[in-house]
Parts: sequence; structure tokens; C-alpha cells
Amino acid sequence: MPLPLALPISLLIGMSLAWLARVELARSEVPLVLTRPFLVAAGLGALVHAPVLAYFVTMHGDWAYLYLVRFSRIPSAVDLALVCLAAAQVPLSFALASPWAIAKRGSALLKVGAVLGALLVVACIVAAGRLSVSASFAQYHAGFGVVPLGQSPLGRGVLLSWVALLAGYGWSAHVLRAPRAH
Repeated sequence: MPLPLALPISLLIGMSLAWLARVELARSEVPLVLTRPFLVAAGLGALVHAPVLAYFVTMHGDWAYLYLVRFSRIPSAVDLALVCLAAAQVPLSFALASPWAIAKRGSALLKVGAVLGALLVVACIVAAGRLSVSASFAQYHAGFGVVPLGQSPLGRGVLLSWVALLAGYGWSAHVLRAPRAH
């Protein structure tokens, strides 16, 4: 997924996991960062979200930056920092949403989630032309060699990345909703 869209997606994932874990969080007597739900959120961010983002940055860099900047001019340390930041947003947003989830303030979480979701939809609509093609920075801006997403290796990568993200999220949701064995 493109890095500019990864941040709101990460926030939504973390917030929704906090809501799913609200019962266990309310019963917990240890600091938040030591709870099982926080570790699940951190694991999802580190083991699923980060590799998905890293794939797009390394293999389809210009697309990952939505053809806004030439990927080859961005230092790899910046790429790494942005991938780590986006992946860290999952447990960070989990931690920020946890007090609201514990207090069962679902309406407040829903409002924040709706705003983030609306911003994400608007961003996707605005960037639809950039999201729907595979090309290099030069090809995109010069209008040659642009391949529709569905006919490119990037398209298969997008499909498989969403499968991986949804599977990881589904597993996380299942773990958080399952009764904890003592």
C-alpha cells in the first residue's frame, strides 16, 4: 500500500483492535504495554503490516510514494523510518484508543474512525489515477509505459498484500475475542 495511505489505515487497525480487546483490557492489572492485546497489536504491526509496506517501498517505490517524488532520490533510511512509523501506528493507536475502549466510549471511537475512514476514502478518490497504474516516476509523468494495475506484477502484489493484511487482522481479531485460557 502507498505510504501516504498507510498511516490512516494503521490508525484504524489499532483503534479497532482496542475496541475488540476492551473486556480483557478492563480486567488487566498490568501496564498496557505488557497486556496480551497490546502485544497482539504490536505483532500485527511488526510481523504483517511492516513487511507489506516494505515490499511496496522496495519493489514499487514510485507507486508507494504515489508518484509524488522520485523514489530513487529518497534515502533508504527515510524509507525505513516511514515504514517503521506506519507499522508502529498500529500499537500506538491501540494504546491511544484503549482508554476509550475500556470506558466503553464506542461512539467517540466510532466518530474518530469515521473521520479517518472518510479522509482515507477522499484520499483514495483523489489518488485513484495514481493508485490504478504501475509505472516509474518518469513513465507516469511523461505518460508512456503506464500499465493498468490489474495487468502488472504490482497488481498481484496489491492483491496478495490485502490478503495478508486481512488474514493477519482476522487472526488478531479472533485471538482478541477468544476467551483467554488461564
